[in-house]
Amino acid sequence: MISKSLSSVRIEIKQIGKKFQRGQQSGNRGLGEWIFRDINLTLEQQQSYAFTGPNGSGKSTLLLILAGLLPPTKGEIHYYQQGKTIDEEAIFRYIIMSAPYMELIEEFTLEEFLNFHTTLKPLKPEVSINQLLERTGLTTARQKYIYQFSSGMKQRLKLGIAFYSPSPVLLLDEPCSNLDQQGIQWYQQEIRQHIAERLVVICSNQSFEYDFCDQIIDITQFKR
Repeated sequence: MISKSLSSVRIEIKQIGKKFQRGQQSGNRGLGEWIFRDINLTLEQQQSYAFTGPNGSGKSTLLLILAGLLPPTKGEIHYYQQGKTIDEEAIFRYIIMSAPYMELIEEFTLEEFLNFHTTLKPLKPEVSINQLLERTGLTTARQKYIYQFSSGMKQRLKLGIAFYSPSPVLLLDEPCSNLDQQGIQWYQQEIRQHIAERLVVICSNQSFEYDFCDQIIDITQFKR
């Protein structure tokens, strides 16, 4: 259950667009390609959204903007909790994100990493580190260094941290990347247990990663 103090989160996206410049010289500042533009959406807690589209369509870029990790070229995003604006510096407390390109501290053992990570982003009060390890199937890897992990183990760790965080906004980019069939089945079971009280955004072009979502939005409609 999400903490009541972090409930009723809403994200309002107003005229958001992102353009990557083709050159850094002053004469080229106006050049570039719009990845997407004029996105107007309201995302509500207790709803799940899938942004779909082929590779290069801007799904990951949009997710990074929603997470506050990348600025838009135009437009604004506003975050609200129980109708009140969330201060920009506090947004990170409400959001947890998992993506295959996110880095882990590979010089740590798994146990060291989780002890460090949970000082910054605690797990749900009812979930211990031991329980997280058990639920992700990583118990026997407790003393292994992260650099010794397979790509699938790293992905399970990232997803487990996201699933068992109390953050009300869950952002997932291509969540089944690097997972084998057993890992995909694990994801499909786990995700359904962790979406009911949250605002969930999944970016993917694989339907089995998002077929449970309330709304499916093709991001290519915003490219013009």
